[in-house]
Amino acid sequence: MKKEYNFSVAERGKFYRADAEFHFPIYLDPDVNDFLTHLAEQRKIAVQDLVNELLRADVNIIQSAKS
Repeated sequence: MKKEYNFSVAERGKFYRADAEFHFPIYLDPDVNDFLTHLAEQRKIAVQDLVNELLRADVNIIQSAKS
């Protein structure tokens, strides 16, 4: 690392985007990933869509149990 950096010509906010969305990466254990990949292939859908489907179903179950 340098002792000193020159920011005199830097542009504030050059890469800032107010409308940018951050998506958290999700890391699955290998056995879970293999199972979901196989299931998604059987259903001919993307793994991402399958995981969202399964999580929405769990959310609905949790919300139903609270009522």
